[in-house]
Amino acid sequence: MLHIIRDKNKFAILFFIVLIIDTAVKINLPAFPYRYLSKPWVLGLLIAYYFFNKKAALKHNFLWTMLALVCFFIADFLIIDHENIFLLISSLFIYSVAKLFLCFRFSHKADFKVRPLIPFSVVIFIYTVGLVSFIYEDLGDFFLPTLISYFISLLLCQFAYLRKEVVDRKSYLLVFFGVICYMISEGIMVIKTFKTDVPYKDFSIMFFYATGVYLMVHGVVIEKRLQDV
Repeated sequence: MLHIIRDKNKFAILFFIVLIIDTAVKINLPAFPYRYLSKPWVLGLLIAYYFFNKKAALKHNFLWTMLALVCFFIADFLIIDHENIFLLISSLFIYSVAKLFLCFRFSHKADFKVRPLIPFSVVIFIYTVGLVSFIYEDLGDFFLPTLISYFISLLLCQFAYLRKEVVDRKSYLLVFFGVICYMISEGIMVIKTFKTDVPYKDFSIMFFYATGVYLMVHGVVIEKRLQDV
């Protein structure tokens, strides 16, 4: 098993097979007990993949990534029973903490150009405001937690974008598109939970979420600082 985890191509195949199995379980079987058996494998594999393939030059970079993945793992477990308000709130909080840890991981001390960041930030801000406005009337007591969560997502997207001048192109694109996939999943999830049904929601949420986290982790694993390229 360890040789598969250390082999990036073989791991990708294994990961998406497990993801397909978990998605099939989500669509076709009761949440209890089946999702509690299938879902932990998705993030569990990513935690193992990062741990055994880590190349973080700085210890705190490894720590931030591991903490984020552990938080995702816990939140994934809690949100299985999303009809339980306490578990839903707890998972939303832990997902937000995970995104904060990723913000710390993607941050850097290198100088960056503000001008290219402005149009990108405007687009992401409009998306966030538009989504929150769409579901605003149905959020109720969840308005503030949802707003905070999306503000953190906005920060995460900006930090991922700002890696452009610091890391190699492949790592940058993987992480950036990983964040975009994660935000798509987040958007579908919040619309489905608070507003209205979404076609293929069960497949879309899990596919974009797991793919997003995988791309971020893989991008970090293969990351090369520009001065090292």
